[in-house]
Amino acid sequence: MTEVWFYHLETTALKAALPDLLEKTLQRGWRAYVLGQDDDLLEELNTHLWAYRDEAFLGHGLETAEFADRQPILLGKTGGRANEAQVLFSVTPGDLPDLTAYQRCLIVFEGRDDAHIGWARAQWKQLKTQNFDMAYWKQNDLGRWEKMQ
Repeated sequence: MTEVWFYHLETTALKAALPDLLEKTLQRGWRAYVLGQDDDLLEELNTHLWAYRDEAFLGHGLETAEFADRQPILLGKTGGRANEAQVLFSVTPGDLPDLTAYQRCLIVFEGRDDAHIGWARAQWKQLKTQNFDMAYWKQNDLGRWEKMQ
């Protein structure tokens, strides 16, 4: 069954938090798909992931680019799994694809964006009725993730 984990960004912006989450995903041997609804944000993330840290490298690409199926991380708007991703990262409000194709779905939402919080709450309610294995993670004051009960 697909695990759905909600990540509530309190102290860190998406651009700062996403690379660490993606690294952990790749360390498990999984591929990732980052779903966003905003072309500008996807382009910004695409550029950021190439240079977010001098000593790190996250192979990735846009789903519209050549060789998308070879990328360990795809960024896109369709929710397609050209790279056969096991993990979906939803980073903006919007419709989710069929989650049963994924082992895990991470819904990453900004704590300072009321619309994003409202969308995440609606997703929680809807997905809970579908009996997904769900968890809620929130950043503490130091920016570390804590699983809430």
